[in-house]
Amino acid sequence: MYDSVADLPLVVDSVTTERRERDTSSGFVRATTVITLAGEGERGRGEDVTYTAEAHDPDRWADLSMDLTGEYTLDAFSSLLADTDLFSEGPERDVFENYRRWGFESAALDLALRQADTTLSARLDRQVDPVSFVVSTRLSDAESDEPPTADRIHRWLDVDPALTFKTDPTPDWPGEVIDELAATDAIRILDFKGHYEGTEVENPADPDLYERLLTTFPDAVVEDPDLTEETRALFDGAESRVSWDAPIHGIDDIEALPFEPSWLNIKPSRFGSVESLLDTIDYCAERNIQLYGGGQFELDVGRRHIQLLASLFYPDGPNDVAPPAYNDPEPSPDVPSSPLAVSEVDAGFGWE
Repeated sequence: MYDSVADLPLVVDSVTTERRERDTSSGFVRATTVITLAGEGERGRGEDVTYTAEAHDPDRWADLSMDLTGEYTLDAFSSLLADTDLFSEGPERDVFENYRRWGFESAALDLALRQADTTLSARLDRQVDPVSFVVSTRLSDAESDEPPTADRIHRWLDVDPALTFKTDPTPDWPGEVIDELAATDAIRILDFKGHYEGTEVENPADPDLYERLLTTFPDAVVEDPDLTEETRALFDGAESRVSWDAPIHGIDDIEALPFEPSWLNIKPSRFGSVESLLDTIDYCAERNIQLYGGGQFELDVGRRHIQLLASLFYPDGPNDVAPPAYNDPEPSPDVPSSPLAVSEVDAGFGWE
C-alpha cells in the first residue's frame, strides 16, 4: 500500500509545535505535542505521543524550522526524517524516537493529501467503516494505595451496558475482583504488560495470576504475556489467544516472536514511519493475522488518526481507540457508543 502514497508531492513552508496536557483515568497527567506542517495554503497535523512530560518541553525539541522546509515527495520527506535528530538531546527510551517521528510523518501525510485534494481511503482504494472499540482502563490509579476494585468497570457499564473493556491485570488483583469481572462478561482483552521493563507500568510475570486469568476469562485476548520458563507452558494450545503490542515496531519484530501470532495490536506511533506501518498491515493481511488498533492517550489529532486507520483496516476488532472522553478520570454519560461512526475529511488524513 505504501506505493500508493509514497510519490505524493509535499511542500513544507513552516513547522510549528503546540503542547497539550490533560488528566487521565490512570492517575497521571498526559502531555503530548501537536506538530503542524504548513505549505501552499494548507496545514497538516500530527501528534507526538512520547510518554515523559519533560520531552514535550520546548528545550527538548531540536530547531527544525529550516531543516524540514522544502519540496519533496512523501517518501523523500520520510527519508529526511530518518536522518534528522528530532530531540535536542537523546530521549529516555529509544522507542520515543519513533513516537516523535510518527508525529511528523502523520503531519506530512495529512499535508500531502490536502495539497493533492485527496484522502487516504481514496488513495488506497479502501472503504471507511464504523469502528468497534473497547474501553481501556486500569482498576485503580497507578499510584493509589487502595486495593483494586471493579468499581470503574461497573460505573462505565451503568452508562452503557453494551461496553466491553481492555484492562491490565496486576498481582494485587483480589480473587473476588477477578471473579466479579468475569461475571460481567465484558472483558475482551487482558493486557499483561509483560514487556514494559523499566517503565511505571512494568508487570513481571506471575505464573499463578496468568493461570487463573487464562482459566477465568477463556474468551479474552491475552496481550503481551512474558513467556518465561515458568509461564510458557501455560500457553501451550492457547497460542491463538495471544496478542503482541509493545515488542512490535515492524515486520522484523513479528518474525522474531516465539510463535506466529494470531493477533497484533497496531499502534502507529510504534512504527515511526508511514512505510513501516503500511508494510506491516500488508504483511498481516497476507498471513490472516487479526489486527486491532491501540491508543496511547492521544489528546488531539492523533486520536482521530488511529480511529481512521482502524476504520480502514480493522473496524471490527477490539480496538483501543475509544473517544478521548473515555480516558477522563470519571465516566460521563455524554459519550459516543460503539461502533463509532467515522466521517472522513474531504481531503487529508483524518475525519470530522
